[in-house]
Amino acid sequence: MVCSEESPMMQADFLKGTAPAPVELDIDVTTPARYVNRELSWLRFNWRVLEEAENPRVPLLERLRFLSISATNLDEFYTVRVAGLRELAHEGNTMPGLDGRTPAEQLVLIDENARALLARQQVVFRELASEMDASGIAILRGHEVTEDDLTYLDDVFLDRVFPVLSPLAIDPAHPFPFLPNEGFALALQLERTKDKRALRALLPVPGQIDRFVRLPGAEKARFLPLEELLLLYVGRLYPGHKVKGQCAFKVLRDSDLEVEDEAEDLVREFETALKRRRRGEVVRLKISENAPSGLRNMIMRELRVTEDEVVEVDGLIGIADLSELVLDERPDLLWSPFSPRVPERVQDHEGDMFAAIRQKDMLLHHPYETFDMVIRFLAQAARDPDVVAIKQTLYRTSKRSPIVEALCEAAEDGKSVTALVELKARFDEAANIRQSRRLERAGAHVVYGFLNYKTHAKISTVVRREGDKLVTYTHYGTGNYHPITAKVYTDLSFFTCDAALGRDATKVFNYLSGYAQPDALENLNIAPLTLKSTLLERIAEEAANAGKGKPAVIWAKMNSLIEEDVIDALYAASQAGVKIDLVIRGICGLRPGVKGLSENIRVKSIVGRFLEHSRIVCFGNGSKLPSKKARVYISSADWMGRNLNRRVETLIEITNATVKAQIVSQIMAANMADVAQSWVMKADGTFDRATVPDGAFAFNCHRFFMENPSLSGRGSAGASDVPKLTHTEEEPPAAN
Repeated sequence: MVCSEESPMMQADFLKGTAPAPVELDIDVTTPARYVNRELSWLRFNWRVLEEAENPRVPLLERLRFLSISATNLDEFYTVRVAGLRELAHEGNTMPGLDGRTPAEQLVLIDENARALLARQQVVFRELASEMDASGIAILRGHEVTEDDLTYLDDVFLDRVFPVLSPLAIDPAHPFPFLPNEGFALALQLERTKDKRALRALLPVPGQIDRFVRLPGAEKARFLPLEELLLLYVGRLYPGHKVKGQCAFKVLRDSDLEVEDEAEDLVREFETALKRRRRGEVVRLKISENAPSGLRNMIMRELRVTEDEVVEVDGLIGIADLSELVLDERPDLLWSPFSPRVPERVQDHEGDMFAAIRQKDMLLHHPYETFDMVIRFLAQAARDPDVVAIKQTLYRTSKRSPIVEALCEAAEDGKSVTALVELKARFDEAANIRQSRRLERAGAHVVYGFLNYKTHAKISTVVRREGDKLVTYTHYGTGNYHPITAKVYTDLSFFTCDAALGRDATKVFNYLSGYAQPDALENLNIAPLTLKSTLLERIAEEAANAGKGKPAVIWAKMNSLIEEDVIDALYAASQAGVKIDLVIRGICGLRPGVKGLSENIRVKSIVGRFLEHSRIVCFGNGSKLPSKKARVYISSADWMGRNLNRRVETLIEITNATVKAQIVSQIMAANMADVAQSWVMKADGTFDRATVPDGAFAFNCHRFFMENPSLSGRGSAGASDVPKLTHTEEEPPAAN
């Protein structure tokens, strides 16, 4: 196929022109100033998420979803990252971070940036609310409801709200109640009608029911926030009183877990730690702007927060809840429908996953190809009388997980089932405890890995009796075994019955269940043992190739890059002449394009319809990229200290020619070529949206993947008509 105006290779060339020219920064590159602060880099990512809520090319309700995501992200950031820094600062810890700043110094910069972000969220909310109103979706205030609405709301209040309310008085006999993390409440200054006696009260807004109450009416979808409904009915909750002042507030608490190192019963210790999390110290108080001073002071005193931990909100508190208003009934305001593909090869084999994998290795690219194939792999194994054993890691999964269902079914059928359940998966600890107990009841052998390391690797093995031998079918993933997030996260699923990869997976499971360090892994590297050293060796090899005058190239894609040794290795490779292109969705501690340090490194971030989540790294191995000579890896690990040094992670080298071509010439080439959803990082750590000249076509990698099947999933029709974005030293640029 000849290059057209939509040729991604043309767009890749164009994007090269938008990358910032190397600059001279006023920093000493031998000091920590050569790194970008982790927390500020994360905040910049969340600014990019918020800016998608302002992107006119994005459908209106999807913009609302981006706004909600930015608010959810920021809340979690405070309950974990800021909470940790706050604790260090309060203890007087002055140990600098990667960029040389102390915890106290970082908190000052975070606070300034986060307050600006919160203020911008409210501006964006008002803009979106206005557009929604014009499009037939209205968010009302209490004074805007009609008499007919009140008649309807009477029933709503009595039947759906009143039974779960706990109106509280605040006085010496009624102490200020405990509010959990993300607790939302109304504070009221009341006056008794008969004698003007003052009363302070607290009305927790129940999180167990919807935040927005839909009002009847055919012409427009109208919604009333729950706190506005409560204010309408205060008289019924506090008879004989009238409201003299009121405000809303929300608390964020320290949600990091502390687990005793010598816990004899890990599950019981985690259950205790989860209870402690609910009672963590308040790290942020969001309160209505212009709240009555008496109420404001009372709330601050009772929650033990200081002025610098308070944020006054001019608008809606709890913007994360706006996700409720992303209405399926308005497809005109949503992304166009998309149904993930079933790989043709699986269809050719009438849904038999084992037959499809036996034919040759297969790489599925989610969400463009359905995650149901992973579920089918395990469900088929559970029902297959020739399957004798299943082993599975579980880091995050859904509440009613079909994968856990399949494992339970297999165990109940008498198959040997081993499940490695990671209890330390943040905010999924309680769910994982429930899943582990369910698996144990079904007869599965449940293990929890290491106390000091999280098991973040994504591995599943199925051992099947075929003739007079046992064959191991293995799945390696870059994402979680979670069918819900798999609809929006871009991840890779690699299926193989290669004996070496099966042996490697079995050794990893033995390591997790018995602490036996694996030796002589054949095609797999794992953290914390060999993954980091392998990455450093490959980077050094590219630098050596550059020194010999050979082509030297690295392409890598991940969520975060912050590990000091890896960043320094990339700097050294750049100085040796290696051309390095990085697609980093979120945190990036590396400064690209700095003269004498990183002038051969470019960094971009893709933020769009799907959440970029796959981890890939390609080394030219003496050739340009794309190339058949490349060394290609997929991984469960981001390049962060925690992933490379304190977690069990996998790095799998891909040797199958078709799968390699799919990763290098299709997936990575399209990510490099993307312009429509790309942001380009500058040496100071900030990002600019990739610009498109007037009239030029802006290649969108998400749309490309939605419209084109993957190479290795093709069936009897072959792969000749599957587009590749291939460009090697032997071939002219083409989009095949």
